[in-house]
Amino acid sequence: MRSPRSSVLTGCLVLGIVTACGAPEAGGGFVPEPAAGDVKMPGEAVTLNIVDVAGNLQLTQQIFDNYKAQHTGTVSKITYTKVTAPELAGKVKAQQDAGSLDIDLVLTGTDGLAAGLEQNLWVDLAGKYQDKLPDLSTYLEPAAKMQELAQGKGVIVTYYPSGPLIEYNPATVPNPPKTAEELLAWAKEHPKKLEYARPANSGPGRTFLMGLPYILKDSDPKDPIAGWTKTWKYLKDLGENIEYYPTGTSQTMKELGEGTRDIILTTTGWDINPRVLGQVPKDFKTQTLEGFTWVTDAHYMVVPKGISGEKLAVVLDLMKFALTPQQQAITYDKGYFYPGPAVKGVTIDMAPPESRQAIKDFGRPEYDELIEQNPKAVPLDAKALVAAFDQWDKEVGGDKVKKS
Repeated sequence: MRSPRSSVLTGCLVLGIVTACGAPEAGGGFVPEPAAGDVKMPGEAVTLNIVDVAGNLQLTQQIFDNYKAQHTGTVSKITYTKVTAPELAGKVKAQQDAGSLDIDLVLTGTDGLAAGLEQNLWVDLAGKYQDKLPDLSTYLEPAAKMQELAQGKGVIVTYYPSGPLIEYNPATVPNPPKTAEELLAWAKEHPKKLEYARPANSGPGRTFLMGLPYILKDSDPKDPIAGWTKTWKYLKDLGENIEYYPTGTSQTMKELGEGTRDIILTTTGWDINPRVLGQVPKDFKTQTLEGFTWVTDAHYMVVPKGISGEKLAVVLDLMKFALTPQQQAITYDKGYFYPGPAVKGVTIDMAPPESRQAIKDFGRPEYDELIEQNPKAVPLDAKALVAAFDQWDKEVGGDKVKKS
């Protein structure tokens, strides 16, 4: 039985750790957050354990390695682990319940962020350690709006306008659909030739899900339950012509490149990077749909409750380092999250030579114009996003999801 709040506070005061007491969890226990005074750099180098559920390490691992190289007295080793976003919350919660957290930093998109916020898993960075955070006023305006979704419990490390876009083989789709209605008609005429990945596992799938209400002019793009009448009907109709939904975006790229599919849903980064890597032919094209609004995207750094004060001090210092312009320039990568940088004043000429060459050879000049000229909307907040995922799984494609 959960103790009354007054009893909990009394117990905390007796122990002298009121600021370290975490918020109540679903199981009735408490997961600690370090007292502000305990967030001090360690006396000897520590190991940092970083978990990536967003593919973010492709953009940032060099940044973290750079930090380790420049702070040998602070960090002795960094371990990197990759899991899927739907696995994240359960993994973190299990460790917290067992009192054996071995995750110091999580790199996540809005999906993992939302799941953790729903279960109150993340350290309240802005609420308790504001003075130790990076200067968030340096964010680009759309990134700053994305930062609000973190509710003070995460820090954006990379940003891009995202999509949704369709990507197609021009040899088999000489006249690509230009409206949602044309896309549905094309899918009916070409069964099993259109594909997108399960939204809960895929950035492009998630972006398509959230972008459709704008394209279809649904009643409330921010309310997936009461405001997406047109969207859910459209997705069900479209799904009748889709063979299955992979659990990862990479599988859709593979099938597009192999010719199994002729149209997939994509984003700027998921268009550029697979062509750089040779997974998709260089001459494949992208197209927006009429009524298009960019649904912006970002990757966040979040910290699970249960971390020690010394490790939190290192993580917060690492966050500051990751948001410096010199390190942010690395996030241009090979177009994976194009453009990538979340802060102001970072241009492609600051990026590493291989990044500049990749964008020169495989980037699309029209993207800069599309980014400038089309409206941008932040994704759904945590509660609405979780509801949208659940609704999609139940009503649209959950029974046709196939692990890839």
